[in-house]
Amino acid sequence: MTVRSLASELGVAPMSLYRHVSNKDDLLAEVVDRLLARSWRPRAKKSDWKGWVAEAAEKLCGLLCSQPAALHVYLSHPVVSVAAVARMDAMLNVLCSAGADEEEARRAYGSIHTYTIGFTALAASRAKWRPSEGHDVTSRLAAELASFTTTKNFATGLGYLLNGIQRETSIGPAEPSSRAGP
Repeated sequence: MTVRSLASELGVAPMSLYRHVSNKDDLLAEVVDRLLARSWRPRAKKSDWKGWVAEAAEKLCGLLCSQPAALHVYLSHPVVSVAAVARMDAMLNVLCSAGADEEEARRAYGSIHTYTIGFTALAASRAKWRPSEGHDVTSRLAAELASFTTTKNFATGLGYLLNGIQRETSIGPAEPSSRAGP
């Protein structure tokens, strides 16, 4: 896709679009911001910080898995769109309300965000991979490693991460939640 082809598809002159976006990456960033704005808000109670943060991370993972262009935007540069900043601020507020100081909340957010994007990138890169026909140890090991990029494994790893954050910071216990992992 190019801005010119999009303009043609919309029946407008390319310069009309260039008044609103400077290039294809700018257009993709705007689309991703709108998709994120509609999809990131958790339904869990904010008092259940683990459940709320886990749901927010799962929603971002789901968006990035379902929209390869969104993943491309997140892997290309730090995303500081309106929706991304609102999501970050909300997560920081939840972490601080649970007892984290500002620095702990930022470090925790960074770890959760990096885990989410990294897991999603790995899952996307393995989505079309298929093991070789052989039954040797290498083929079985490769298949086992590829199987680690499932939704269930994302939730399990996220639970480990959230439990570690709780153990290493001043964040207090969360309400019981099935989303908090092991």
